Amino acid sequence: MSIIRKVKRIKKAVKVVKTGAKVLGTAALAALPIYMLAPAKPSPRQKAQFAGRNYAHRGLHSEDRTVPENSLAAFELAASKGYGIELDVRLTRDGEVVVFHDDTLKRVCGDKSFVQAKSLKQLKELSLCGTEERIPLFSEVLALIDGRVPLIVELKSGMHDRELCKKTYELLCGYKGVACIESFDPRIVGWFRKYAPDMLRGQLSARPKRFKKQLSPPMAFMAGNCLMNFVSRPQFIAYEIGRRPLTVKLANAMGAMNIGWTGHDAKSEKGRDAVIFEYYTPKPKYK
Repeated sequence: MSIIRKVKRIKKAVKVVKTGAKVLGTAALAALPIYMLAPAKPSPRQKAQFAGRNYAHRGLHSEDRTVPENSLAAFELAASKGYGIELDVRLTRDGEVVVFHDDTLKRVCGDKSFVQAKSLKQLKELSLCGTEERIPLFSEVLALIDGRVPLIVELKSGMHDRELCKKTYELLCGYKGVACIESFDPRIVGWFRKYAPDMLRGQLSARPKRFKKQLSPPMAFMAGNCLMNFVSRPQFIAYEIGRRPLTVKLANAMGAMNIGWTGHDAKSEKGRDAVIFEYYTPKPKYK
């Protein structure tokens, strides 16, 4: 075989290798978004426990704030009417798990301090919305509800996320009722994926513009399109009611339950597995 023919064969082989590499690279690039987006699927039992229900957002609180959000009164009212309950948990300075939504106490208690800067004793001295209600411990809420209705527990991110995850999970392990967890922070949901794989877990999200104050534009885009699912592999997506991005629709098509927040009328139920609602009184179950 002449040297010229050998060179031609080598060039042809190199060309084939380059073409193959290009095809593989293109395929890998196309598969990357699916890898980032793919959820886990809830078991039939998990789905049956939570689907087809309306969940009172921070309890059945009133718009005039006479029944404050995340109060024992709001939770009792929701449970007495058969509604599921959504609530928020975070840590105090002394490591207690309390039920409270905001980072600071200003909006609900009129105190400019951060929740995590105060001890439980200090927090218990504060009034919720000027009523006699006080910030409850998560353990107090669990004792009050006592398995009557399912709970969606949102973990709020802060300085001690691992501690919050661990303590919340320990409290839920001792609870005889049905409960699941969710968070806007995929790392928190990922903690439960690793250490509590049998507990239903969900990724909270909203359209990217909602994250622009907290996150850089690229991270806001990823958060709003659930492209951090590879960290948490959520079994449900709790997404802001309104237009859902194609990525979120794909995650639902791949098996993630479709939960909407925050519903203000019965139209929110259409096409969703469950709804987190406020300021109206829908049927407790719609499926």
